[in-house]
Amino acid sequence: MANNSSLILYFSRNRGLVKTFFFIPTTLALLSTLFILFYISTTSHLFFNHHQRHHQHQLTPFILKNNPLPPPLKSSPVLVSLLNVSNNSHGDGRVRNQRSVNVPMEANGNSMNKEVFHDRDIFLEDYKQMNRSFRVYVYPHRRNDPFANVLLPVDFEPRGNYASESYFKKVFMKSHFVTKDPSKADLFFLPFSIARMRHDRRIGTEGIPDFISHYIFNISQKYPYWNRTGGADHFYVACHSIGRSAMEKAWEVKLNAIQVVCSSSYFISGHIAHKDVSLPQIWPRQEDPPKLGSSKRNKLAFFAGAVNSPVREKLLQVWRNDSEIYAHSGRLKTPYADGLLGSKFCLHVKGFEVNTARIADSLYYGCVPVIIANHYDLPFADILNWKSFSIVVATLDIPLLKKILKGISSEEYLLLQNNVLKVRKHFQWHVFPSDYDAFYMVMYDLWLRRSSVRVQWSTSLDSNW
Repeated sequence: MANNSSLILYFSRNRGLVKTFFFIPTTLALLSTLFILFYISTTSHLFFNHHQRHHQHQLTPFILKNNPLPPPLKSSPVLVSLLNVSNNSHGDGRVRNQRSVNVPMEANGNSMNKEVFHDRDIFLEDYKQMNRSFRVYVYPHRRNDPFANVLLPVDFEPRGNYASESYFKKVFMKSHFVTKDPSKADLFFLPFSIARMRHDRRIGTEGIPDFISHYIFNISQKYPYWNRTGGADHFYVACHSIGRSAMEKAWEVKLNAIQVVCSSSYFISGHIAHKDVSLPQIWPRQEDPPKLGSSKRNKLAFFAGAVNSPVREKLLQVWRNDSEIYAHSGRLKTPYADGLLGSKFCLHVKGFEVNTARIADSLYYGCVPVIIANHYDLPFADILNWKSFSIVVATLDIPLLKKILKGISSEEYLLLQNNVLKVRKHFQWHVFPSDYDAFYMVMYDLWLRRSSVRVQWSTSLDSNW
């Protein structure tokens, strides 16, 4: 106790020493923090200048088996655009072409990137390589299989709101990307159809998880390819939202395999951005897109659809009776196409899921899409600069919608609409695929995600188609 009393008495008489004792390390810590911040600010370009090429997406097998990736920073399309605007060089040493200094400004003061692609030159170069070398092995099934309707392509032209799934499979199975030699495959396709299972009375919605679990077990027993990577070099395709919950009894598929899905939201646990692919939901149309310009678009914005989410309820609550923003629920009195053709902006508003066919509808009719769906991992965001042809509005900003849209100048709008006309070919399906259409864009996204680890096999299994 005497020693403690002496210590207290000493410090009470030497308060200046105590202050100095605490001041020195605090000052050093502050100086160290300032130095670190200065270092980061002067070297940050070293991190952002590295171009997001395909090797960024090449996942090493087994990484995701026990360590699923968190939603990456890049998932926000607005942030992707901002990062790409600031880039002046590529990670491979190639330098970007310098753009015009007179870059248009958006309503929020940010410079608008005019380019449709994040990097057109690299995309075109890689696209050629993909077309030349990309190969996919499809697990074979006979036409007399009891579930041939689920495992084989449809024998009719796909239609309806979820046609993207059937279109992809139908076109893919006749493409040059398919190989019957698994030793040459970059990826393996799981050909079951979620849409067909939904309408099969033997399976139904509730039986889908069991069907998929048994399917994965069977191919893992019969073939060696699933087991060697835990499914990391496999993929399946689903457009209906039920596809997101179809893997509840096949967790390796959800965590390891590439999920090509329309309901691609990085807010939910089932979707892992960078690993998974956002499939565009497209209503099939065979005729050529209209060429109507902006001069005949009298309405500011247009929306029509069911009120099946709080976001849509809020939109209608605020704008239902507005004379410039046409927000409608229920059956329209005029054709749906007229609303798209007569509006400058067309609203894509989250319903049950973040995805609907409205973005593709807007692009088809030359209307600038306004995306009001938080956490939507937009289709082809690895390739396309969505900021150059669309407007993203947070759901909380629905009351500010008119102010945001009217803050876009005529020059900015014309730029957006011209880019809409450039990108809409990427959001179309064809029975016989056309270069750069939706099919080829999905294949390119898959090519970006092919595994960096290849296991060579001395023999290949025979396929019976």
